[in-house]
Amino acid sequence: MTGRDTARTGDPERDTLAKAAAENFPVAPFFLPRDWRTDLMAVYGFARLVDDIGDGDLTPGGADARLLGVPPGAAEDRLALLDAFEEDLRRVFDGTPRHPLLRRLRPTVRRRALTPEPFLGLIAANRQDQLVTRYETFDDLLAYCELSANPVGRLVLAVTGTSTPERVRRSDAICTALQIVEHLQDVAEDLGRDRIYLPAEDMKRFHVQEADLAARTAGASVRALVAHESRRARDLLDEGAPLVGSVHGRLKLLLAGFVAGGRAALAAIAAAEHDVLPGPPRPRKLRLLREVGVTLRGEG
Repeated sequence: MTGRDTARTGDPERDTLAKAAAENFPVAPFFLPRDWRTDLMAVYGFARLVDDIGDGDLTPGGADARLLGVPPGAAEDRLALLDAFEEDLRRVFDGTPRHPLLRRLRPTVRRRALTPEPFLGLIAANRQDQLVTRYETFDDLLAYCELSANPVGRLVLAVTGTSTPERVRRSDAICTALQIVEHLQDVAEDLGRDRIYLPAEDMKRFHVQEADLAARTAGASVRALVAHESRRARDLLDEGAPLVGSVHGRLKLLLAGFVAGGRAALAAIAAAEHDVLPGPPRPRKLRLLREVGVTLRGEG
């Protein structure tokens, strides 16, 4: 989940939730039952805030740090903020959280009998982002996605009461694919944060140097590397797609939207001839709608 910047109002709860409209994939679309939307937005608020902490996107020493009880001298220390955020998360399950987004999450946790593990995974992923900025192998990247992406899908299944081991497996494949797609869209932005989510062994195979990723446009080697990682993401989406057919009603449409969003984003990357360096290639709405139809029909 990575939203674009929005104007800040000074209200940490409102500022964070306002980013939902700018996400790559729908967070809690209108066609879902109201109680699902309420709970999915509560989960989103948690996930968005922990990402903002990990990316250093909060106002230094601002309201979020104060709410979490972080001393002014440590308010710009992301690891200290993440530690304080984890402490406040534990109060969701045993006590009264300090941050309004975590207070919003508490009724959802109780209503849906959610466990701490997926939330802790998202915190661990952002902690890892402070310590690990390069990934040697694709398996290393998959292990990161197990923390940074897969918990979100598991929470969606838990909130909607549809979790089974097979659905979790399919969901993990979809979420990992979507994370890889976002990494491909955001190569330049991530490099600006001194992070590279393209496996080093693949960069070596395609003769790509880190300096090549800082260019205004991608050369042939970078394009070939992006195409290779795109195929991996598509394979994962195809592996996870049967999840859509395993559920019914409005949840089926939501999950089809996730798969279709990934496929449409990959189509946009391909249409840009795999040159992601000028900026994230974004799919057109018509292509997204077409992909939703294809996914619902269980085709390709």
